[in-house]
Amino acid sequence: MALKKKPVTGMKDILPSEMEIRNYVINMVRETYGTFGFASIETPCVEHIENLCSKQGGENEKLIFKILKRGEKLKLDQAETESDLVDSGLRYDLTVPLSRYYSNNANSLPAPFKALQMGNVWRADRPQRGRFRQFMQCDIDILGENTYLAEIELVLATTTLLGKLDFHNYTIRINDRRILKAMASYSGFPEESFDTVFIILDKMDKIGIEGVEEELKQEGFSADSVEKYLSMFREVSDDIEGVRYLKEKLSGVLDPAIADDLETIINTVENVKTGDFRMSFDPTLVRGMSYYTGPIFEISMDEFGGSVGGGGRYDEMIGRFTGSNTSACGFSIGFERIVMLLLERGYKIPDAHGRKAYLIEKNMPSDRMAEIIRCATEERQNGTIVNISIMKKNKKFQKDQLAAEGYTEIVEYYRN
Repeated sequence: MALKKKPVTGMKDILPSEMEIRNYVINMVRETYGTFGFASIETPCVEHIENLCSKQGGENEKLIFKILKRGEKLKLDQAETESDLVDSGLRYDLTVPLSRYYSNNANSLPAPFKALQMGNVWRADRPQRGRFRQFMQCDIDILGENTYLAEIELVLATTTLLGKLDFHNYTIRINDRRILKAMASYSGFPEESFDTVFIILDKMDKIGIEGVEEELKQEGFSADSVEKYLSMFREVSDDIEGVRYLKEKLSGVLDPAIADDLETIINTVENVKTGDFRMSFDPTLVRGMSYYTGPIFEISMDEFGGSVGGGGRYDEMIGRFTGSNTSACGFSIGFERIVMLLLERGYKIPDAHGRKAYLIEKNMPSDRMAEIIRCATEERQNGTIVNISIMKKNKKFQKDQLAAEGYTEIVEYYRN
């Protein structure tokens, strides 16, 4: 039987043209986030199954690639449940591994700790445009900072990066999980039903407010609660005034300091930003991860038609490991989607170094070959990218191919 040459469904081979863009983005990430004081770390791609299935990852916990026990520990004939077969899995994000990492290494890390982590994650998801089963994530997190300075720094670092990658006119949508809960409580929804309410609310951009109303009623919620709830979304604006409206409306249910902090985050970012984007208060923003405890945010770009990044505060996750909560907040860009958009727009990497190709006639005498290679070596030491190739019969096609790869100067060498 012939071996399969195509990659596994939902995963892909990466050609040199894309790899060049990916490497450029990775280098820009390290350089930009480094100026904000973020330090690079790395965690294993395999995590304990108990950590991955801790009911903090929302729907992603249904998408884990689980790993069988190995050797003598794998007893297929005695297995009665999945836990008898599985002891680990491929990470589905970088936040759970970071929390474990910090819990294990906190004594060796500064406080607060600003972490940059890039690496592949895996989800057994349905592949579609910009979504794969193996994909790179790129996270920045601030651990041990309990004020809104963390959110401000994360938003500014991320938008600075996007500006350097030539992204403009996008929106940072921001909300707070505590505002979500206060709105649901004020409307009379029982607390045990909040997750159901939020799952339906999260569909607002797809089914509209009428669709949300219909689904809430289908779930059996009272018409009075549904109307009281949705009336706030009809009246609230997407700016500072919207935050102030809910602060007043939810008086006695929402701690006013929560709204004040959100207003400070929005105002500060708008006042000091260098990128071309706007901050938008969006009370329909939910974020799927159940571990979020405070402000949450997403990046929306019209050219993609959806989110290309997001994050928020998750002050209780590290406490699941240590027994003591630690302030934590993170922001992740959708690395694969960013790369995809750059490729689709034909993005050209700013090249500080020239690219030169040497085409050498076949059967070149050794002394002449050595002379050519010495010349290439000298140019490489001066920063020029030099590609040496044997001259082909179809020289025009070869030159066109080199030009498409970005080689702006082509030099031909012959035996004589």
